Amino acid sequence: MQGVHPILTCDEARAFEAEYFHGDETREWAAMTRAGRALADAALRDMAEVGGFPREGGRVLVLAGKGHNAGDALIAARRILETNTAAVGPRVDVLFAFGSRALRPLAARAWRDLAPRAAVVDAPDPAGYDLVIEGIFGFQFRPPLPDAVAALLREVNALPVRMCVAVDLPCGLDAPDAFRADVTYATGIVKTPLLADLPSAGRPRYLDLGFFPEKTPQSHCNVLSDKFSDLEDVDKHSSNTICNLISDKFSGKDAVLTSGVLAPLAGWREPTADKRTFGHVFIVGGSRAFPGAVLMNTLAALRSGAGLVTAFVPESLVAAYAARAPEAMWVGWPETPDGGLALEGEHLLRERIARCSALLIGSGLGREPETLAMVRSVVSSADVPVVLDADALQPDIVAAGNAPRIVTPHAGEFARIEKMVTPGMALVRKGPLTRVEQDGRRYWSLAGGPVLARGGSGDLLAGLIAGLLAQTPHDPLTAAGRGVLWQGLAADALARAVGAHSAVVTDLLAHLGEALRGPQG
Repeated sequence: MQGVHPILTCDEARAFEAEYFHGDETREWAAMTRAGRALADAALRDMAEVGGFPREGGRVLVLAGKGHNAGDALIAARRILETNTAAVGPRVDVLFAFGSRALRPLAARAWRDLAPRAAVVDAPDPAGYDLVIEGIFGFQFRPPLPDAVAALLREVNALPVRMCVAVDLPCGLDAPDAFRADVTYATGIVKTPLLADLPSAGRPRYLDLGFFPEKTPQSHCNVLSDKFSDLEDVDKHSSNTICNLISDKFSGKDAVLTSGVLAPLAGWREPTADKRTFGHVFIVGGSRAFPGAVLMNTLAALRSGAGLVTAFVPESLVAAYAARAPEAMWVGWPETPDGGLALEGEHLLRERIARCSALLIGSGLGREPETLAMVRSVVSSADVPVVLDADALQPDIVAAGNAPRIVTPHAGEFARIEKMVTPGMALVRKGPLTRVEQDGRRYWSLAGGPVLARGGSGDLLAGLIAGLLAQTPHDPLTAAGRGVLWQGLAADALARAVGAHSAVVTDLLAHLGEALRGPQG
Protein backbone atom coordinates (compact mmCIF):
# COMPACT_ATOMS: atom_id res chain seq x y z
CA MET A 1 0.00 0.00 0.00
CA GLN A 2 1.45 3.34 -1.05
CA GLY A 3 1.81 6.01 1.62
CA VAL A 4 2.62 3.88 4.68
CA HIS A 5 5.63 4.53 6.91
CA PRO A 6 7.29 2.04 9.26
CA ILE A 7 6.67 2.11 12.99
CA LEU A 8 9.87 1.43 14.94
CA THR A 9 10.86 0.55 18.47
CA CYS A 10 12.84 3.19 20.34
CA ASP A 11 16.08 1.27 19.78
CA GLU A 12 15.35 0.94 16.07
CA ALA A 13 14.55 4.65 15.86
CA ARG A 14 17.86 5.54 17.53
CA ALA A 15 19.79 3.35 15.13
CA PHE A 16 17.83 4.67 12.15
CA GLU A 17 18.50 8.31 13.04
CA ALA A 18 22.21 7.58 13.56
CA GLU A 19 22.39 6.21 10.02
CA TYR A 20 20.16 8.89 8.54
CA PHE A 21 21.99 11.90 9.97
CA HIS A 22 25.56 10.54 10.12
CA GLY A 23 26.19 12.95 12.99
CA ASP A 24 25.75 15.91 10.62
CA GLU A 25 24.40 18.73 12.77
CA THR A 26 23.33 20.72 9.70
CA ARG A 27 20.92 17.97 8.72
CA GLU A 28 19.85 17.45 12.32
CA TRP A 29 19.08 21.16 12.72
CA ALA A 30 17.03 21.18 9.52
CA ALA A 31 15.00 18.21 10.78
CA MET A 32 14.58 19.79 14.22
CA THR A 33 13.33 23.00 12.62
CA ARG A 34 10.80 21.07 10.53
CA ALA A 35 9.69 19.16 13.62
CA GLY A 36 9.22 22.26 15.78
CA ARG A 37 7.28 24.14 13.13
CA ALA A 38 5.12 21.14 12.30
CA LEU A 39 4.45 20.64 16.01
CA ALA A 40 3.28 24.22 16.48
CA ASP A 41 1.11 24.20 13.38
CA ALA A 42 -0.51 20.89 14.32
CA ALA A 43 -1.14 21.94 17.92
CA LEU A 44 -2.75 25.22 16.88
CA ARG A 45 -4.86 23.43 14.29
CA ASP A 46 -5.99 20.69 16.69
CA MET A 47 -6.67 23.17 19.46
CA ALA A 48 -9.57 24.46 17.38
CA GLU A 49 -11.56 21.50 18.72
CA VAL A 50 -11.63 23.16 22.14
CA GLY A 51 -12.11 26.71 20.94
CA GLY A 52 -8.71 27.53 19.51
CA PHE A 53 -5.67 29.34 20.81
CA PRO A 54 -6.54 32.85 22.04
CA ARG A 55 -6.23 35.59 19.45
CA GLU A 56 -4.61 37.81 22.06
CA GLY A 57 -2.76 37.16 25.27
CA GLY A 58 -2.46 33.37 25.07
CA ARG A 59 -0.17 31.63 27.56
CA VAL A 60 2.30 28.86 26.68
CA LEU A 61 4.51 26.76 28.96
CA VAL A 62 7.45 24.83 27.51
CA LEU A 63 8.92 22.00 29.59
CA ALA A 64 12.40 21.45 28.19
CA GLY A 65 14.87 18.66 28.84
CA LYS A 66 18.32 18.48 27.29
CA GLY A 67 18.14 17.13 23.77
CA HIS A 68 16.23 17.09 20.52
CA ASN A 69 12.79 17.02 22.11
CA ALA A 70 13.62 20.18 24.02
CA GLY A 71 14.75 21.76 20.75
CA ASP A 72 11.52 20.73 19.03
CA ALA A 73 9.44 22.26 21.83
CA LEU A 74 11.43 25.50 21.90
CA ILE A 75 11.19 25.92 18.12
CA ALA A 76 7.44 25.24 18.35
CA ALA A 77 7.07 28.05 20.89
CA ARG A 78 8.97 30.41 18.63
CA ARG A 79 6.73 29.43 15.71
CA ILE A 80 3.64 30.25 17.78
CA LEU A 81 5.06 33.68 18.56
CA GLU A 82 5.99 34.33 14.93
CA THR A 83 2.59 33.37 13.52
CA ASN A 84 0.63 35.47 16.01
CA THR A 85 -0.02 39.01 14.76
CA ALA A 86 -2.19 40.23 17.64
CA ALA A 87 -1.41 43.49 19.40
CA VAL A 88 -0.97 41.52 22.62
CA GLY A 89 0.91 38.39 21.63
CA PRO A 90 1.31 35.13 23.55
CA ARG A 91 3.35 34.89 26.71
CA VAL A 92 5.84 32.00 26.68
CA ASP A 93 7.27 30.58 29.91
CA VAL A 94 10.14 28.08 29.65
CA LEU A 95 10.94 25.71 32.49
CA PHE A 96 14.21 23.78 32.09
CA ALA A 97 13.93 20.44 33.86
CA PHE A 98 17.73 20.20 34.19
CA GLY A 99 18.71 23.85 33.83
CA SER A 100 19.54 25.74 30.62
CA ARG A 101 23.24 24.87 30.89
CA ALA A 102 22.41 21.20 30.39
CA LEU A 103 21.04 21.83 26.88
CA ARG A 104 22.81 20.00 24.11
CA PRO A 105 24.14 22.13 21.24
CA LEU A 106 21.11 22.10 18.93
CA ALA A 107 18.63 22.58 21.77
CA ALA A 108 20.79 25.45 23.01
CA ARG A 109 20.64 26.98 19.55
CA ALA A 110 16.85 26.71 19.59
CA TRP A 111 16.80 28.41 22.98
CA ARG A 112 19.01 31.28 21.82
CA ASP A 113 16.55 31.96 19.01
CA LEU A 114 13.59 31.99 21.41
CA ALA A 115 15.16 33.57 24.50
CA PRO A 116 14.54 37.26 23.65
CA ARG A 117 10.80 36.64 23.56
CA ALA A 118 10.37 34.17 26.43
CA ALA A 119 10.72 34.07 30.20
CA VAL A 120 12.59 31.41 32.16
CA VAL A 121 10.59 30.24 35.18
CA ASP A 122 11.49 27.98 38.10
CA ALA A 123 7.94 26.79 38.62
CA PRO A 124 4.77 26.82 36.51
CA ASP A 125 2.23 29.55 37.09
CA PRO A 126 -0.60 28.15 39.23
CA ALA A 127 -3.04 30.24 37.19
CA GLY A 128 -2.48 27.79 34.35
CA TYR A 129 -1.88 27.97 30.61
CA ASP A 130 -3.62 27.68 27.30
CA LEU A 131 -0.98 25.32 25.93
CA VAL A 132 1.74 23.22 27.56
CA ILE A 133 4.42 21.67 25.33
CA GLU A 134 6.39 18.89 27.00
CA GLY A 135 9.81 18.10 25.55
CA ILE A 136 11.75 16.59 28.44
CA PHE A 137 12.80 13.07 27.39
CA GLY A 138 10.86 11.84 24.36
CA PHE A 139 11.86 8.39 23.17
CA GLN A 140 15.20 8.65 24.98
CA PHE A 141 13.42 8.11 28.30
CA ARG A 142 14.53 5.19 30.43
CA PRO A 143 12.61 4.56 33.66
CA PRO A 144 12.39 5.40 36.43
CA LEU A 145 11.50 9.08 36.42
CA PRO A 146 13.96 11.22 38.42
CA ASP A 147 12.27 12.40 41.61
CA ALA A 148 12.57 16.07 40.69
CA VAL A 149 11.00 15.49 37.27
CA ALA A 150 8.20 13.42 38.79
CA ALA A 151 7.46 16.25 41.22
CA LEU A 152 7.42 18.77 38.37
CA LEU A 153 5.04 16.64 36.32
CA ARG A 154 2.69 16.20 39.26
CA GLU A 155 2.56 19.97 39.58
CA VAL A 156 1.96 20.51 35.86
CA ASN A 157 -0.68 17.77 35.66
CA ALA A 158 -2.65 19.56 38.39
CA LEU A 159 -2.71 22.90 36.55
CA PRO A 160 -5.71 24.25 34.65
CA VAL A 161 -4.53 23.80 31.03
CA ARG A 162 -6.65 23.87 27.91
CA MET A 163 -4.32 21.63 25.88
CA CYS A 164 -1.30 19.56 26.88
CA VAL A 165 1.05 18.38 24.12
CA ALA A 166 3.88 15.84 24.33
CA VAL A 167 6.70 15.59 21.82
CA ASP A 168 7.27 12.04 20.53
CA LEU A 169 6.31 10.24 23.76
CA PRO A 170 4.88 11.59 27.04
CA CYS A 171 7.52 11.97 29.72
CA GLY A 172 7.31 9.00 32.07
CA LEU A 173 5.21 6.83 29.72
CA ASP A 174 3.10 4.64 32.06
CA ALA A 175 4.58 5.84 35.36
CA PRO A 176 2.03 7.14 37.90
CA ASP A 177 3.45 10.66 37.58
CA ALA A 178 3.82 10.64 33.80
CA PHE A 179 2.95 13.81 31.88
CA ARG A 180 -0.71 13.66 30.91
CA ALA A 181 -0.99 14.74 27.29
CA ASP A 182 -4.12 15.50 25.35
CA VAL A 183 -2.18 14.87 22.13
CA THR A 184 1.23 13.28 21.56
CA TYR A 185 2.92 14.19 18.29
CA ALA A 186 5.35 11.59 16.97
CA THR A 187 7.96 13.58 15.06
CA GLY A 188 9.46 11.86 12.02
CA ILE A 189 8.98 8.28 13.24
CA VAL A 190 6.16 6.65 15.17
CA LYS A 191 7.63 4.64 18.04
CA THR A 192 5.90 1.48 19.23
CA PRO A 193 5.24 2.61 22.85
CA LEU A 194 2.85 5.23 21.47
CA LEU A 195 0.52 2.43 20.33
CA ALA A 196 0.61 0.54 23.64
CA ASP A 197 -2.65 2.02 24.98
CA LEU A 198 -0.80 4.60 27.06
CA PRO A 199 -3.34 6.63 29.05
CA SER A 200 -0.74 9.39 29.34
CA ALA A 201 -0.40 9.80 25.56
CA GLY A 202 -3.87 11.14 24.80
CA ARG A 203 -4.39 11.04 21.06
CA PRO A 204 -1.34 9.93 19.07
CA ARG A 205 -0.57 11.93 15.94
CA TYR A 206 2.18 11.56 13.34
CA LEU A 207 4.19 14.46 11.93
CA ASP A 208 5.91 13.37 8.73
CA LEU A 209 9.33 15.03 8.46
CA GLY A 210 10.28 13.42 5.15
CA PHE A 211 12.36 10.54 6.50
CA PHE A 212 10.45 8.12 4.29
CA PRO A 213 9.79 9.74 0.90
CA GLU A 214 6.87 8.25 -0.97
CA LYS A 215 7.26 5.34 -3.30
CA THR A 216 5.02 2.37 -3.89
CA PRO A 217 6.90 -0.20 -1.79
CA GLN A 218 7.41 -3.87 -2.37
CA SER A 219 8.55 -3.86 1.23
CA HIS A 220 9.76 -1.34 3.77
CA CYS A 221 13.29 -2.48 2.96
CA ASN A 222 12.88 -1.63 -0.71
CA VAL A 223 11.37 1.78 -0.13
CA LEU A 224 14.19 2.73 2.22
CA SER A 225 16.91 1.32 -0.01
CA ASP A 226 15.60 3.00 -3.14
CA LYS A 227 14.92 6.36 -1.57
CA PHE A 228 18.07 6.71 0.47
CA SER A 229 20.18 5.97 -2.59
CA ASP A 230 18.57 9.02 -4.20
CA LEU A 231 19.83 11.41 -1.53
CA GLU A 232 23.00 13.23 -2.56
CA ASP A 233 24.51 13.25 0.92
CA VAL A 234 23.90 9.58 1.70
CA ASP A 235 26.08 7.11 -0.18
CA LYS A 236 25.01 3.69 -1.39
CA HIS A 237 26.78 1.94 1.44
CA SER A 238 24.74 3.88 3.97
CA SER A 239 21.57 3.12 2.04
CA ASN A 240 22.32 -0.58 2.27
CA THR A 241 23.11 -0.23 5.96
CA ILE A 242 19.69 1.32 6.62
CA CYS A 243 18.03 -1.36 4.51
CA ASN A 244 19.79 -4.04 6.54
CA LEU A 245 18.94 -2.29 9.79
CA ILE A 246 15.24 -2.35 8.97
CA SER A 247 15.20 -5.89 7.58
CA ASP A 248 17.28 -7.30 10.46
CA LYS A 249 15.72 -5.49 13.41
CA PHE A 250 12.33 -4.25 12.25
CA SER A 251 9.77 -7.01 11.90
CA GLY A 252 7.81 -5.02 9.31
CA LYS A 253 4.52 -5.83 11.03
CA ASP A 254 3.48 -2.29 11.92
CA ALA A 255 3.17 0.82 9.77
CA VAL A 256 1.32 4.11 9.97
CA LEU A 257 -1.10 5.31 7.30
CA THR A 258 -0.16 8.73 5.94
CA SER A 259 -1.85 11.17 3.59
CA GLY A 260 0.06 9.47 0.76
CA VAL A 261 -2.52 6.67 0.98
CA LEU A 262 -5.15 9.16 -0.18
CA ALA A 263 -3.01 10.99 -2.74
CA PRO A 264 -4.55 9.26 -5.79
CA LEU A 265 -8.00 10.43 -4.68
CA ALA A 266 -6.92 14.06 -4.43
CA GLY A 267 -5.62 14.38 -7.99
CA TRP A 268 -7.19 14.94 -11.39
CA ARG A 269 -9.65 12.42 -12.77
CA GLU A 270 -9.35 11.29 -16.37
CA PRO A 271 -11.28 13.72 -18.58
CA THR A 272 -12.68 10.86 -20.68
CA ALA A 273 -14.02 8.95 -17.67
CA ASP A 274 -17.71 8.22 -17.17
CA LYS A 275 -19.66 6.81 -14.26
CA ARG A 276 -18.77 3.22 -15.15
CA THR A 277 -15.07 4.06 -14.81
CA PHE A 278 -15.38 4.39 -11.04
CA GLY A 279 -17.21 1.21 -10.20
CA HIS A 280 -20.67 0.19 -9.07
CA VAL A 281 -21.18 -0.63 -5.40
CA PHE A 282 -24.10 -2.75 -4.24
CA ILE A 283 -25.32 -2.35 -0.65
CA VAL A 284 -27.61 -4.91 1.01
CA GLY A 285 -28.94 -4.09 4.44
CA GLY A 286 -31.51 -2.51 6.67
CA SER A 287 -34.69 -3.59 8.43
CA ARG A 288 -37.72 -1.89 9.90
CA ALA A 289 -36.13 -2.26 13.33
CA PHE A 290 -32.83 -0.66 12.25
CA PRO A 291 -33.59 1.63 9.30
CA GLY A 292 -30.78 4.17 9.64
CA ALA A 293 -27.65 2.09 9.18
CA VAL A 294 -28.08 1.21 5.52
CA LEU A 295 -29.00 4.81 4.70
CA MET A 296 -25.71 5.92 6.27
CA ASN A 297 -23.90 3.22 4.25
CA THR A 298 -25.38 4.67 1.11
CA LEU A 299 -24.70 8.31 1.92
CA ALA A 300 -21.04 7.48 2.56
CA ALA A 301 -20.74 5.36 -0.59
CA LEU A 302 -22.11 8.28 -2.60
CA ARG A 303 -19.31 10.46 -1.21
CA SER A 304 -16.60 7.86 -1.87
CA GLY A 305 -16.13 8.66 -5.53
CA ALA A 306 -17.85 5.50 -6.76
CA GLY A 307 -19.62 5.99 -10.08
CA LEU A 308 -22.82 4.15 -9.22
CA VAL A 309 -24.51 3.08 -5.98
CA THR A 310 -27.39 0.62 -5.75
CA ALA A 311 -28.97 -0.17 -2.38
CA PHE A 312 -31.20 -3.19 -1.71
CA VAL A 313 -33.40 -2.39 1.30
CA PRO A 314 -36.76 -3.36 2.79
CA GLU A 315 -39.44 -2.37 0.32
CA SER A 316 -41.34 -0.35 2.93
CA LEU A 317 -38.36 2.00 3.29
CA VAL A 318 -37.61 2.73 -0.36
CA ALA A 319 -39.69 5.87 -0.78
CA ALA A 320 -38.23 7.59 2.28
CA TYR A 321 -34.66 6.61 1.35
CA ALA A 322 -35.06 7.76 -2.26
CA ALA A 323 -36.26 11.13 -1.06
CA ARG A 324 -33.21 11.43 1.21
CA ALA A 325 -30.63 10.27 -1.36
CA PRO A 326 -31.97 10.39 -4.93
CA GLU A 327 -28.45 9.92 -6.33
CA ALA A 328 -28.58 6.21 -5.40
CA MET A 329 -30.67 3.52 -7.07
CA TRP A 330 -33.02 1.94 -4.54
CA VAL A 331 -34.34 -1.60 -4.94
CA GLY A 332 -37.16 -2.73 -2.66
CA TRP A 333 -36.61 -6.16 -1.10
CA PRO A 334 -39.46 -8.39 0.19
CA GLU A 335 -39.70 -8.33 3.96
CA THR A 336 -40.16 -10.93 6.64
CA PRO A 337 -43.11 -10.44 8.99
CA ASP A 338 -40.74 -8.70 11.41
CA GLY A 339 -39.40 -6.31 8.77
CA GLY A 340 -36.11 -7.98 7.82
CA LEU A 341 -34.89 -8.97 4.35
CA ALA A 342 -36.69 -12.13 3.26
CA LEU A 343 -34.92 -15.08 1.65
CA GLU A 344 -37.23 -14.86 -1.36
CA GLY A 345 -35.69 -11.55 -2.42
CA GLU A 346 -32.27 -13.01 -3.22
CA HIS A 347 -33.16 -13.18 -6.92
CA LEU A 348 -33.23 -9.36 -7.03
CA LEU A 349 -29.52 -9.30 -6.29
CA ARG A 350 -28.61 -12.23 -8.52
CA GLU A 351 -30.38 -10.65 -11.51
CA ARG A 352 -28.15 -7.57 -11.23
CA ILE A 353 -24.88 -8.92 -9.85
CA ALA A 354 -23.10 -8.77 -13.23
CA ARG A 355 -23.14 -4.96 -12.91
CA CYS A 356 -21.54 -5.01 -9.45
CA SER A 357 -17.91 -4.10 -8.68
CA ALA A 358 -18.10 -4.52 -4.89
CA LEU A 359 -20.74 -5.66 -2.43
CA LEU A 360 -21.42 -4.37 1.10
CA ILE A 361 -23.73 -6.41 3.26
CA GLY A 362 -24.69 -6.42 6.92
CA SER A 363 -25.57 -2.99 8.29
CA GLY A 364 -28.93 -2.83 10.08
CA LEU A 365 -29.97 -6.34 8.99
CA GLY A 366 -30.92 -7.63 12.41
CA ARG A 367 -30.43 -11.30 13.27
CA GLU A 368 -33.51 -13.07 12.05
CA PRO A 369 -32.50 -16.62 11.01
CA GLU A 370 -34.13 -16.21 7.58
CA THR A 371 -32.23 -13.00 6.87
CA LEU A 372 -28.91 -14.44 8.00
CA ALA A 373 -29.49 -17.54 5.87
CA MET A 374 -30.00 -15.27 2.86
CA VAL A 375 -26.78 -13.38 3.65
CA ARG A 376 -24.84 -16.63 3.98
CA SER A 377 -26.16 -17.76 0.58
CA VAL A 378 -25.21 -14.46 -1.07
CA VAL A 379 -21.70 -14.46 0.37
CA SER A 380 -21.17 -18.13 -0.48
CA SER A 381 -21.80 -17.51 -4.17
CA ALA A 382 -20.36 -14.00 -4.53
CA ASP A 383 -17.72 -13.56 -7.23
CA VAL A 384 -17.07 -9.86 -6.48
CA PRO A 385 -15.15 -8.51 -3.47
CA VAL A 386 -17.32 -8.22 -0.37
CA VAL A 387 -17.37 -5.94 2.68
CA LEU A 388 -18.96 -7.64 5.71
CA ASP A 389 -20.19 -5.33 8.45
CA ALA A 390 -22.31 -5.42 11.60
CA ASP A 391 -24.89 -8.24 11.61
CA ALA A 392 -23.12 -10.05 8.75
CA LEU A 393 -20.14 -10.56 11.07
CA GLN A 394 -21.19 -14.08 12.04
CA PRO A 395 -18.65 -16.93 11.99
CA ASP A 396 -20.41 -18.97 9.31
CA ILE A 397 -20.88 -15.94 7.07
CA VAL A 398 -17.30 -14.70 7.42
CA ALA A 399 -16.07 -18.19 6.47
CA ALA A 400 -18.47 -18.60 3.53
CA GLY A 401 -17.38 -18.47 -0.11
CA ASN A 402 -14.09 -17.59 -1.75
CA ALA A 403 -14.49 -13.96 -2.84
CA PRO A 404 -11.95 -11.43 -1.53
CA ARG A 405 -13.35 -9.66 1.49
CA ILE A 406 -12.99 -6.90 4.02
CA VAL A 407 -14.41 -7.44 7.51
CA THR A 408 -15.03 -4.46 9.81
CA PRO A 409 -15.52 -5.58 13.43
CA HIS A 410 -15.38 -3.61 16.65
CA ALA A 411 -13.86 -5.42 19.63
CA GLY A 412 -16.99 -7.39 20.54
CA GLU A 413 -17.62 -8.50 16.97
CA PHE A 414 -13.98 -9.47 16.53
CA ALA A 415 -14.18 -11.80 19.52
CA ARG A 416 -17.06 -13.55 17.78
CA ILE A 417 -15.36 -14.05 14.40
CA GLU A 418 -11.66 -14.14 15.29
CA LYS A 419 -11.20 -17.84 14.51
CA MET A 420 -12.73 -17.39 11.07
CA VAL A 421 -10.44 -14.55 9.95
CA THR A 422 -7.83 -15.82 7.48
CA PRO A 423 -4.54 -14.09 6.59
CA GLY A 424 -5.79 -13.05 3.15
CA MET A 425 -8.75 -11.11 4.46
CA ALA A 426 -8.44 -7.38 5.03
CA LEU A 427 -9.44 -6.92 8.66
CA VAL A 428 -10.50 -3.48 9.90
CA ARG A 429 -10.27 -3.53 13.70
CA LYS A 430 -12.25 -0.53 14.87
CA GLY A 431 -11.41 1.22 18.11
CA PRO A 432 -9.83 4.37 19.56
CA LEU A 433 -6.92 3.58 17.21
CA THR A 434 -8.35 1.75 14.21
CA ARG A 435 -5.99 -0.46 12.27
CA VAL A 436 -6.15 -2.55 9.11
CA GLU A 437 -4.56 -5.99 9.15
CA GLN A 438 -3.69 -8.45 6.42
CA ASP A 439 -1.17 -11.27 6.10
CA GLY A 440 0.39 -10.51 9.48
CA ARG A 441 0.89 -6.78 8.86
CA ARG A 442 -0.84 -3.97 10.72
CA TYR A 443 -1.53 -0.52 9.30
CA TRP A 444 -2.49 2.05 11.93
CA SER A 445 -4.57 5.18 11.48
CA LEU A 446 -3.61 7.99 13.86
CA ALA A 447 -6.51 10.18 12.76
CA GLY A 448 -9.94 10.61 14.27
CA GLY A 449 -10.90 10.67 17.92
CA PRO A 450 -13.82 10.64 20.34
CA VAL A 451 -15.98 12.56 17.87
CA LEU A 452 -16.41 9.13 16.24
CA ALA A 453 -17.57 7.52 19.50
CA ARG A 454 -21.16 7.67 18.28
CA GLY A 455 -23.64 5.28 16.79
CA GLY A 456 -23.44 5.34 13.02
CA SER A 457 -19.73 6.02 12.59
CA GLY A 458 -19.13 2.37 11.69
CA ASP A 459 -21.95 2.44 9.14
CA LEU A 460 -20.40 5.46 7.45
CA LEU A 461 -16.99 3.75 7.44
CA ALA A 462 -18.40 0.59 5.87
CA GLY A 463 -20.08 2.58 3.09
CA LEU A 464 -16.94 4.59 2.44
CA ILE A 465 -14.77 1.47 2.25
CA ALA A 466 -17.25 -0.28 -0.04
CA GLY A 467 -17.33 2.69 -2.42
CA LEU A 468 -13.54 2.76 -2.51
CA LEU A 469 -13.43 -1.01 -3.05
CA ALA A 470 -15.72 -0.62 -6.07
CA GLN A 471 -13.03 1.63 -7.57
CA THR A 472 -10.14 -0.77 -6.77
CA PRO A 473 -11.77 -4.22 -6.59
CA HIS A 474 -8.38 -5.85 -7.12
CA ASP A 475 -6.97 -4.27 -3.94
CA PRO A 476 -9.16 -4.66 -0.83
CA LEU A 477 -6.29 -3.74 1.52
CA THR A 478 -5.81 -0.31 -0.04
CA ALA A 479 -9.56 0.34 -0.08
CA ALA A 480 -9.75 -0.50 3.63
CA GLY A 481 -6.73 1.65 4.51
CA ARG A 482 -8.01 4.59 2.52
CA GLY A 483 -11.46 4.40 4.06
CA VAL A 484 -10.16 4.25 7.62
CA LEU A 485 -7.75 7.16 7.22
CA TRP A 486 -10.18 9.27 5.17
CA GLN A 487 -12.91 8.97 7.76
CA GLY A 488 -10.44 9.77 10.55
CA LEU A 489 -9.21 12.93 8.85
CA ALA A 490 -12.77 14.03 8.13
CA ALA A 491 -13.65 13.43 11.77
CA ASP A 492 -10.74 15.63 12.84
CA ALA A 493 -11.97 18.38 10.54
CA LEU A 494 -15.49 18.05 11.93
CA ALA A 495 -14.27 18.23 15.53
CA ARG A 496 -12.20 21.32 14.77
CA ALA A 497 -15.21 22.95 13.12
CA VAL A 498 -17.88 22.35 15.79
CA GLY A 499 -16.19 20.58 18.72
CA ALA A 500 -16.50 16.93 19.64
CA HIS A 501 -19.41 17.17 22.06
CA SER A 502 -22.36 18.28 19.94
CA ALA A 503 -21.34 16.95 16.52
CA VAL A 504 -23.67 14.71 14.51
CA VAL A 505 -21.83 11.82 12.96
CA THR A 506 -23.30 12.26 9.47
CA ASP A 507 -21.92 15.80 9.44
CA LEU A 508 -18.46 14.37 8.82
CA LEU A 509 -19.53 13.53 5.25
CA ALA A 510 -19.36 17.23 4.44
CA HIS A 511 -15.71 17.27 5.57
CA LEU A 512 -14.47 14.44 3.33
CA GLY A 513 -13.38 16.88 0.61
CA GLU A 514 -11.47 18.99 3.11
CA ALA A 515 -9.75 15.86 4.41
CA LEU A 516 -8.51 14.97 0.92
CA ARG A 517 -7.15 18.44 0.27
CA GLY A 518 -5.42 18.72 3.64
CA PRO A 519 -5.17 21.75 5.91
CA GLN A 520 -5.77 24.97 4.01
CA GLY A 521 -4.12 28.30 4.56
